[in-house]
Amino acid sequence: MKFSVSSSDLLKQLQIAGGAIGSNPVLPILEDFLFEIADNLLTISATDLETSIVTTIEVMSDGNGTVAVPARILLDTLKELPQQPITFTVNDDNFGIEITSAYGKYRLAGEDGKEFPRIPEADSVDTVVMDGSLLSKAISKTLFATSNDELRPAMTGVYFQVDFNKLIFVATDAHKLVKYMFTNVKSEVSTSFIVPKKALNLLKGALPSDEEVTFSFNKANAFFSFGNVRLLCRLIDAKYPDYNAVIPVDNPNLLSMNRSDFQNSLKRIAIYANKTTNQVILNINEGSLTVSAQDLDFSNEATEQLPCNYEGEPLTIGFNAKFLIEMLNVLESDEIKMELSGPTRAGILHPSEKADGEEILMLVMPVMLSN
Repeated sequence: MKFSVSSSDLLKQLQIAGGAIGSNPVLPILEDFLFEIADNLLTISATDLETSIVTTIEVMSDGNGTVAVPARILLDTLKELPQQPITFTVNDDNFGIEITSAYGKYRLAGEDGKEFPRIPEADSVDTVVMDGSLLSKAISKTLFATSNDELRPAMTGVYFQVDFNKLIFVATDAHKLVKYMFTNVKSEVSTSFIVPKKALNLLKGALPSDEEVTFSFNKANAFFSFGNVRLLCRLIDAKYPDYNAVIPVDNPNLLSMNRSDFQNSLKRIAIYANKTTNQVILNINEGSLTVSAQDLDFSNEATEQLPCNYEGEPLTIGFNAKFLIEMLNVLESDEIKMELSGPTRAGILHPSEKADGEEILMLVMPVMLSN
């Protein structure tokens, strides 16, 4: 088998697919790309058995065939080559690969493509079609709130709730929670499932902003396809916690202020906070917010005062500054609102102005005040 292709075009596709390759694969062949050629079309597959990426590129070939190519050495070689046509010649008996460039020849040992694990096909699936930029936005707004605790697998992914023409994304690590919803989707089903973090990170990096994404799912897998790329992943088989139960409903105290002023103040004050708890204290009165922190171990202390609009009883509440800063980073509006009920109850953050067809709510648990 022999085929020719542009080195830079091939590298671009390999870098997309390469994200699926794990760092410590359970099988040696999982360190490879699977190359399949049929009718001058090269299909490149990579998998870690949980997440797989398949992409295609047109080539000039003298026949059809399949071979598994070591990923790391191929990627490193292509990164060092300037753009030019390169030729792959594969020995059909021992799967040895010879790459020819304008500079010379490179030989590497391939493996039998038939040994490569089979990539699941999208069968018995329901499908949703949505804008790539919308999906990318939803992932960016929720992924940071997922948990790293492997003992609670459900929280290590993002919960997708498909409700006909509405999509809800939820992420939580028990300290913070994000719920993001938009209505601009085409779907005929109502269901829910949990998509793992690795797949969403890869998806975020590869999603086009100007194309529609076809997103299919069955009980075991989710399939995302756009352009010449297909990304599929095994869903997390666990029950997601009832997130609505933790969102406080009665929040009589309402604080609103400039988002960037609040965020910048938190960044400065957090420098003086205890490095274990990152606790900052908000002292809220009508018209003024005092942000303070102290680290008694090192006698560090800082206080700032900000203007705000506040309706409610004077309140003192502690939060983890790191969580608040992350959340304010994701909220895009100039003004934000914070709903509070008491020093031991969760605070709710959302933008002052809602964008058309979308809604975002963020919840952050307080850090208990040490008297």
